[in-house]
Amino acid sequence: MNQEVVNYLLAYKNMKIIQRKDMFNFSLDTVLLAHFCTINKDLDEIVDFGTNNAAIPLLLSRRTDKKIKGIEIQEEAVTLANKNVALNHLENQIEIIHADIKNYVEDAKKVKLVVCNPPFFKVDERSHLNDNEYLKIARHEIKINLEEIIQCASKILDNKGRFAMVHRPDRFIEIVNMMQKYDIEPKRVRFVYPKMGKESHIFLIEGMYKGNKGLKIESPLYAHNDDGSYSQEVRKMFGEDIYE
Repeated sequence: MNQEVVNYLLAYKNMKIIQRKDMFNFSLDTVLLAHFCTINKDLDEIVDFGTNNAAIPLLLSRRTDKKIKGIEIQEEAVTLANKNVALNHLENQIEIIHADIKNYVEDAKKVKLVVCNPPFFKVDERSHLNDNEYLKIARHEIKINLEEIIQCASKILDNKGRFAMVHRPDRFIEIVNMMQKYDIEPKRVRFVYPKMGKESHIFLIEGMYKGNKGLKIESPLYAHNDDGSYSQEVRKMFGEDIYE
């Protein structure tokens, strides 16, 4: 029997999340993406591609009361996601859909915001390939690749709708090119660094479907202080009360 563990969702003492040790657990990437994406007043629904255990919808529910749909291909992750939605009494706001993203977008209604924390690794990359099946699918482009994710986003984005993603800097150029190929114009980028003086290890990007050209590079985000503790900005994202 795989052990499920109930944790508080960061410092949000009224939010809990069930995670399984053998499955993908949410990380800093998840938190950063949930805070980075633009939530406008004209939004009526958000779609999260590859929602896994629904960490992103849970975090987004702190920012908006709009409907959130999490799309997930792995049945056991869907079960876990539904438990998490119920645990936090968010059944009226968050809906988990068991589907392949590529099939889902074929007849889904248009939306103003799609978010995605995608598999970072191409199938030919050796790292993590000894993982169990759940982790392989979460980390590697086995069920869906980068181009398919961006193409799927373009299919369900409304005019001027936004697509936000977190990824690795070594794929930055590929991602910008791919977004433009599918009419999603990159509008905002933020590079994240483990700490000052280190190279960026992840970045956040948001594009607009059929948007005008013009890219804003936002200020760098430092995840940790020199002593290894989380930076003040990240701690605020975690829901901590920080008094300056």
